[in-house]
Formats: sequence, C-alpha cells, structure tokens
Amino acid sequence: MVRATANSPYALESYRRRSREGEGGPRLFEAGWGTAPPRCAAAGPGLAPAPPPWHPGRALRSSRAAVLALLALTACSRLGSCGARGGAPAAGSRGEQAAGGPGEPARPAGPFSPGAAAPTSPGDAASTAGPPVRPPFRCLPEDEPSPAALLHQAARALDEERPDDALGCADEALRLAPRGVRALVLRGEALAALDRVPDAQLALTRALAVDPADTPALAAAADLHVRRLGGAHDALEAGLEQALRGLRALARVPRREPGLAVRLELAAAAALSDLGRPAEALPHAERASALDPEEPAAQSERGFALFELCRFDEARAAFQAALALAPGDAWALHHLGLLAERRGDLAEAERLLGQATRVSPKDFPPPVAMPAEPFAAEVARAVRELPPDDRRALDGIPVQAADLPALADLTEGQPPLSPTILGLFRGPPIDERCRPEDGDPCRSIVLYRRNLARFAHTPAELLRQIRVTLTHELGHLRGEDDDALRDRGLQ
Repeated sequence: MVRATANSPYALESYRRRSREGEGGPRLFEAGWGTAPPRCAAAGPGLAPAPPPWHPGRALRSSRAAVLALLALTACSRLGSCGARGGAPAAGSRGEQAAGGPGEPARPAGPFSPGAAAPTSPGDAASTAGPPVRPPFRCLPEDEPSPAALLHQAARALDEERPDDALGCADEALRLAPRGVRALVLRGEALAALDRVPDAQLALTRALAVDPADTPALAAAADLHVRRLGGAHDALEAGLEQALRGLRALARVPRREPGLAVRLELAAAAALSDLGRPAEALPHAERASALDPEEPAAQSERGFALFELCRFDEARAAFQAALALAPGDAWALHHLGLLAERRGDLAEAERLLGQATRVSPKDFPPPVAMPAEPFAAEVARAVRELPPDDRRALDGIPVQAADLPALADLTEGQPPLSPTILGLFRGPPIDERCRPEDGDPCRSIVLYRRNLARFAHTPAELLRQIRVTLTHELGHLRGEDDDALRDRGLQ
C-alpha cells in the first residue's frame, strides 16, 4: 500500500509524504489539504526584508555619506533654514522645502515641528514612518533604578498586558547592562506583543547569541517561531529545535521551573502538530498537562494531536476539558463541532461551529454554502473541463463526491490521515498493476464537500479549489508525490 498525504489542518508545510507497504488490504494513495487555519497569530502584513549583508565598501560609503550629511547640517545651522535662500535643501535637513521649481515660494512650515513640512496626508506619514516613536518614558520614579528593579517592572508590565511599558523598562535595563539576557528576552516578548515580530526576532537572537542555553530565551524564541511567523515550515522547524534544546537544558537544572517546562512542552507539541507529526506531538502535550492540569492550552494541544490521530473520543474529552478551563475557546469549540459532524450530529455541529465563528471570525469564517447535489455536479463539470490527456487518464476511474472522509480510509495505514483532507486517490499509480486486494474498481478519486467548503472563503475559491484538488489527485494517479505536486503549485 502506498499513501501520500498533504498538510494537516495545522501543518502549514504545504504537504507531507508518507509511503508505506502493507501486506494486505487495498492500496491507497491519498493527498489532500487541511482546512483549518494555523494556530498562530498572523505576523502582520509581512515581515520586513532582511538587511543586505555587511560589506566593508558599503560601510565606507555609508560613513562618507554620514560625514557629508553632518557637514550639510552644520552649514544649515549656520545659515538658518536650508532652502530658504533659493537652494535645494541639504540631505538630512529639516528646513523648509521649495514647493516647486525656481522662483516658487517655499512651503510654509507645518505644525508638527518648527521649520518642518507637515505630511500632506496620513498615507504620506505612514509611507515614511519607521517604528512608532514613544514619548519620553521613565520606568520607575527613582533617579537611578537598579537593573533588577527595571526587569521586575518590565515583567510585571507584560503580565498586566502593558507591552509598551514593558518595552520601555527593558530598554532602560539594557542601557545599564547591554548584554543582559533577561532584559533582551523581556524586550523580545514586549515587541512580539506589539506585533513588531521582526524586531522581536532580533532581540531574542541577540539574547541567544549571549547565552545559547538560556531557557527563558529558548522558550520565548520557540513561541515566536511556532505561533507568530505564519506557520512557515522553516519557522516551525526552528521553533521545535529551540523548544527541544530548552527542555534538554532544563533537565540539567536541579530545581526546574514547572511553568517554563510547560511552555517548552507546549511549543514542541504545537510545532510537531503543525508539521504533521501528531504522534510525536502527543507525548509533549501530555507532559504539559501532567505538569499543569489547569492549563487550557495543554488540553487543547492534546486534543489537536488526538484528533489528527483519529482518536476521536479521546479528542472530544480533551477539548471539553479545555473548554471547561477556558470557556469560549474558539479552537476547542471548532473541533468539538468537527467531531459532532463526524458523529452525524449535524445540529450540534452547526451550533458549535457557528459559536466558534462568532468568537473568532478571522480564524473560522463561515463555510461556503454548497449542498451535496450541486457539489457533485460541480465535480462532474470539473472532470469534463479537464484537458483531453487528463480525461483519457481517468477513463474507467470513478471520481466521486462525499461529505467527509470515511474512518476506514483515514485509518487504513499508520499513522492515520488527517480528518480534514480535501481529496483522496485510492489505488496504485497508473503504471502499476492492480492487485486483487485493491478491490473493484482498483482505482478511484473522491473529493470531500464539507472540508472543501471550510477551506474556501468564497464561492469562486471553492470552484477553483475543486479543480486544484482534482488535478492534485490526478498527479497521484500518474505517480507524482506531494513534493512534486507542491512544486507545480497544486496545493
């Protein structure tokens, strides 16, 4: 038996491949996509591009430019306002700018600073703005607070969800002790809370450069990579390594911090689940739950892994426990809805899924409405619209529509397939002979209506995804694996 799978609902790696040979039973070659969004906050509109590599020539040019700018500013300070005498303003000057060509009057100074032109619109200001400028800030009223007092205040501000104050206190501590790892960690966590994810990465990278074995720094970095970088494969792998390294370092400490251990176990569990490795994720989630039975995230992580392993009764109990600890948890509500749907309790499923949408519409938008008959008709239309070569390849191979994957298909091999796959190809590739145990017909394709409807956000996207999924399964029919299909953009 050969089976290839795509990503689980939390695995943002586009696909994962599993190949295994069984002694008996039908051969199943499957591919699909997960339908739920990643369990991590979006990292904003996009990460800032990395700076160019350092080069001595660039540094020299930058230094010369800085000197020239300084000389120009000095000249401006002696002459008054640069540009007011008819010349163009010097680089870096804050004097008045000429409104147009020669002879036109200078633009009056704006209200924002003496002699400085005001932005003409909010968009103009936003287009040139860097990180937000904070007003003068003092963490503590004392004239010379100790670094320890500043760090205590920064941690307290983070606990009280005051990230701006936490950042100011951490910065003051860093001015006193620039290599302070604890201050760098608090700075990174404050920046992450402010959605300044690239800056948070730099702060935590700097902390780990000073002390690669610092467990709070490893925990903060693991959380950032797993939960705040959009589920990118490399970010998940990096976060997993940081969490595992932190757990190894923590094991060498005579008096372990239970809270830190829970945080590292949960980061490892989340990374492994998102990478499509729920069997490895489950022990981490269970250890976190044993360390802190009152931690809702530990119950949720157990539920995620158990759901992906098709251990549905256990997953239901875990999500119910998470919901009891954190009423209104959208992820627990959503998965309890999926489990009710699989049990055939459609009224309860609709109630729970709708509640998850109301709590977190961004994570769980309403599914696209398409009843079973129109969906089957659309699948048939997608087959008719295939190129002639693809239609010939499908000659004699049924293409079916179903609401959800059958449990027998999901658990036919180990580890099981994700319950949220979008499509499935059963049987051997077209260049291999059918075996008696493959059944009749020995090859077939099925597309799953409910999973596709949740995956798509608009009717047009649903129609497109039906065709993408069908083409993906055709690739498996021809013997292509998921990596090759991903490279073709079939995801």
